[in-house]
Amino acid sequence: MPQLSRRGFIAATLATGALRAVPVALKARKPRVILELVYDRGLGMMRAVERVVR
Repeated sequence: MPQLSRRGFIAATLATGALRAVPVALKARKPRVILELVYDRGLGMMRAVERVVR
């Protein structure tokens, strides 16, 4: 195990935490929900369809 000073240990801990947190933060974008009206021939009327766009 490497000999780390107190500052080195804190820096290494923060760097490791940043490496784990950055990809999660990039993926956590809020998806948009789009509501469309579509004509359904089987029902013979319009119906609502939700689409999730990321």
